[in-house]
Amino acid sequence: MTNTTNPHRRRFIKTAGTAGLLAWSGLPGWLSAMEGMGHMPKLPARRASPNFRPDVEVDLICKPSAVSILPGQATRVMRYTATLVRGPADTVSEIPGSYLGPILRFQKGQKIRINLHNQLNEASITHWHGLHVPAEMDGHPLYAIDKGESFVYEFEMLNRASMNIYHPHPHNATARQVYMGLAGAILVNDSEEAKLDLPAGEYEVPIVIQDRMFDVSNQFQYVRHMHDRMMGFYGDRILVNGFANFRLDVASRVYRFRIMNGSTARIYKLAWDDNTPVTVIGTDGGLLEHPVEKPYVMLAPGERLDVWADFSGRSVGSQLVMRSRSFSGALPRMAEHMMGGMHGSPLTMGSDYPIFSVKVGRQVSDSPKLPKFLSSIRRYGLNDTANPGKPVPIGISEGPMRMLLNGRPYAYNDVLPSERIPVDSVQLMEIFHAHGGGHQADESAGHRMGGMGMMGGGMRHGGMGMRHGSEQQANGTGSRMGMGGMGGMGMMMSMAHPIHFHGQYFQIFERSGGSGAGYASVKDGFVDNGWKDTVLVMPGERLKLIKPFEDFKGLFMFHCHNLEHEDMGMMREFSVE
Repeated sequence: MTNTTNPHRRRFIKTAGTAGLLAWSGLPGWLSAMEGMGHMPKLPARRASPNFRPDVEVDLICKPSAVSILPGQATRVMRYTATLVRGPADTVSEIPGSYLGPILRFQKGQKIRINLHNQLNEASITHWHGLHVPAEMDGHPLYAIDKGESFVYEFEMLNRASMNIYHPHPHNATARQVYMGLAGAILVNDSEEAKLDLPAGEYEVPIVIQDRMFDVSNQFQYVRHMHDRMMGFYGDRILVNGFANFRLDVASRVYRFRIMNGSTARIYKLAWDDNTPVTVIGTDGGLLEHPVEKPYVMLAPGERLDVWADFSGRSVGSQLVMRSRSFSGALPRMAEHMMGGMHGSPLTMGSDYPIFSVKVGRQVSDSPKLPKFLSSIRRYGLNDTANPGKPVPIGISEGPMRMLLNGRPYAYNDVLPSERIPVDSVQLMEIFHAHGGGHQADESAGHRMGGMGMMGGGMRHGGMGMRHGSEQQANGTGSRMGMGGMGGMGMMMSMAHPIHFHGQYFQIFERSGGSGAGYASVKDGFVDNGWKDTVLVMPGERLKLIKPFEDFKGLFMFHCHNLEHEDMGMMREFSVE
């Protein structure tokens, strides 16, 4: 049998320099096994209900296109376009010249119909990231539609004022379709926010940050080798709102920046270049109770920040740069070194580089004041949860065959007992690192984990063994590992993961376990005191969350929003019953 090793793989093994990674590289067929998950059945496309009376109706099309991003040849992309059928005129607003989808603006309480039309040469479905909608309307891969088909979404807007996302969620192809351009922002408004008279119109600016890589013909490059899936794909150029070298001309007054991380894997540490504090007024799920000032803010894929940007004291001609500052610990050390060596890019994860610049172009005299109080948030405590002494476990594990949650790759209709949630309940949840892929959320499920002979929390392959204390892991309290003298493999490969929950927002109850220089370089940038739907979990961290599961039964996914990891299987779902 001939075993061919490509140059990237040789460099990976050389850079890793450990017996563990050599063992990984020798696993038969592991690369092909990383390419996706099992079969997903297909349900019929949903049609409009004659009994639903929408206040707003939008035709949303996903299709191939081409846009000019860099000088020279246009770049082939996938993009959303939208037409307003009925509703307020400001419901749909384009970003001129961008491949990003139009901004959709809705009011809390509106009844909304969105007619999705697929003109791509492949199946797709759209997920409303952050919206509290019925399971059938959430964009589950079960409902992916083929070219020429349509899917009708009908739901009432239940969310508070917030910035949310719409993007594709087809089985095994989410990351690639997002990378090719399919993404857009949803802005929800409500009466509570309207009373604050926050910056609006030209003074409310969406900032969608993405990294991309281009070939010599200005075409997107994506996933060139196995490392791009294991660690996530990282481009070598930053785009903002779909534009390179983005610069915003502003007046000397306050702006509201609605910032979204639209990258598939890259994490940003956002800070102003003159060390002015970053003033945060909102997170994924809308406004905070009070403004928060941070020296920098961390922003993982899928997360959003609402930033109060005050240029009122600056003179005409002055400039300010938003940078991603240096940090470490989000990737294994060997991977950070490898990325720099393989790509030769200054945009390695955790390096320091500019995101966009701001230039004051005109002087104005009026500017709003920062409110001391922003919104009312109901704070949940342990006594509000149905399971204060037994949190729902969410174990993260990285392994050679899959990126896993709760010890298992995603498979349709494979819900563990711990993943069954009573409807109209409030649940305490705990996210933790269960290294090596042996954790199971509920040992009584009796699952046999195929592919590498994982059974009962243990693993054996060719003399390499990983063992996890099953009692500890079932309760989410710890893990241990034996690797024939190379213990610590799990920690060596551990990395940061942004975990996203479909359905309702959650609150962060507690962070613990973070340590070391890497954690110290990011810990002051977390904004944990608002509503969230995506949270960055650093290596070694444990997070306790409190999440309501109200109104709707059905399957609601949770997954890593490093989208390459999601497509490798780092996704599960709750069955709300």
